[in-house]
Amino acid sequence: MTAAEQRAEGAGPFTTRLTWRPPDGGTAVWESRPARRRGVIAFRPSGAPAGQDISVDDLTLGRLRRLNTIAATAFVIGGALFAVGAGVAQFGAGDATTCASIYFAGGLFFNTGGYVSLLQVVNAPRHEPGGEGRLNTRSWRWWSYEPTRVDWLSTLILFAGTLVFAVNLFDSFLKGLSVQQINRLIWTPDVVGCALFLLSGHLASVEICHRAWPCLHRRSLGWWIVAVNQLGSVLFMVSALAAYTRPATGSLINADIANWTTLTGACCFSLGGFLQLFERP
Repeated sequence: MTAAEQRAEGAGPFTTRLTWRPPDGGTAVWESRPARRRGVIAFRPSGAPAGQDISVDDLTLGRLRRLNTIAATAFVIGGALFAVGAGVAQFGAGDATTCASIYFAGGLFFNTGGYVSLLQVVNAPRHEPGGEGRLNTRSWRWWSYEPTRVDWLSTLILFAGTLVFAVNLFDSFLKGLSVQQINRLIWTPDVVGCALFLLSGHLASVEICHRAWPCLHRRSLGWWIVAVNQLGSVLFMVSALAAYTRPATGSLINADIANWTTLTGACCFSLGGFLQLFERP
């Protein structure tokens, strides 16, 4: 591998890791998640036993820290409110309107966390191909269109999932619905939102593992965050399936499973948000 050569890794059309040798020697490694979350490229000088991180400027690092803190805090609070809502539903501590109100408040925090996660990608420092191994910061943007980036696609789908959940949560306030209307207006958006969360988590795993199938990186904080959030998405999907209303009886398939898996899944998202607080520059 010469200075002009680089080794690309990833899955399908997505490049998640680049390794190359700069003109001055040594080895530089750009990875998608550390670059956008921490603003660093790993560099190991020739003959050195250990490497070092090349960071962006302090202004960009401050931006990355603020965005990360907002997104992480939003998921911590949103997950906590969902857990409280599920607990209220399971133990009969409030009526349906109370539960819907708590869930709706939690959904607003999930919306915030989803959009700020997308902003983290949109405004992440970029590695310019053929450069000297440094990250460049672009001017602030509220939106971008980059479907060939797995991190952009993952966070866009995550944000879309939170918006679909918002439809489900808003419709939960409607009164006098028939069983068919409940399944169409409340249950269907719930299942679609869960499916989007699962797809987003899989793409986040692709970014971490640099391949299409899961991996095990127990020493990677990013891997733990993705794994915990994906477990939460699986539990949310189980909850959604258990919350289907049978047309013949008008009752849920299993209310206990729906409530408990919502509660434990929400705790996973809160834990993932808490861990994300430490994945900063």
